Amino acid sequence: MPIVNIVRILRRALPHAKIADDANEIIQECISEFIAIVTSEANEKARSQYRTIITLEDVIAAIGSLGLDDYVEPLTVFLNKYRAADPERGTSMQ
Repeated sequence: MPIVNIVRILRRALPHAKIADDANEIIQECISEFIAIVTSEANEKARSQYRTIITLEDVIAAIGSLGLDDYVEPLTVFLNKYRAADPERGTSMQ
């Protein structure tokens, strides 16, 4: 994830905080590693079902299997609302 995006997210979350450049770089490394771990887990789920494409459901299942169960329900609710709001685009992601 580009450092510019990380800085933007941090500024929104912590508007009055000043974060050192090296802290931003560490956060970037952690985010990249997190994305890689979730993607790898989702890929394993897809491969176990003989699929080559990772779906959003695979990603949500991967997050749950990594012990982040508190995020599964909110992500599922968001996904369902997203698909309901834009049925054409939502179905193309299945």
